Amino acid sequence: MTPEPTDLDLADDAALFAALRRTWEGVDPAPVGLVDDMVAAVASADLGREYALLTLVEADSTAAVRGDADMLTLQFSDGHTNVLVHVTPREGGAHRLDGWADGEVAEVHLIQQDAETRTTSDGGRFAFDDVEGGVSRLRILLTAAPSPDAGLELLTPRFEI
Repeated sequence: MTPEPTDLDLADDAALFAALRRTWEGVDPAPVGLVDDMVAAVASADLGREYALLTLVEADSTAAVRGDADMLTLQFSDGHTNVLVHVTPREGGAHRLDGWADGEVAEVHLIQQDAETRTTSDGGRFAFDDVEGGVSRLRILLTAAPSPDAGLELLTPRFEI
């Protein structure tokens, strides 16, 4: 059985580590800004796939004439896959979500709170009927990666329906 370290042993270890740190700081100091650069690199790792770029394309300017004043068009892109989404209000407070994605889309999931609805894609086109209002996001599953450095999934940022 090994004896428990004493306060003297711990003090010796702390002094040894402090001396070692001073030696390395003198011989090979860390580059200026290294800590900030590492924090930024870790914080942004894989954000391109996790949080695709969200752009509000336009609220349909002719919608008031047609009676769909709340129609909204959104565009998502992660640099490899692009998705265009139209959200149109329906009677009774529900909405219809129509979307188009480039690439080989296997299926699309609409995520709202704890519920997830799935649909298949026909040539990149997909739709969800009777979508309730609220915070939503889409998970687009691809059958093939659009490029060697791209993944098989696009997860959009949250958007309000």
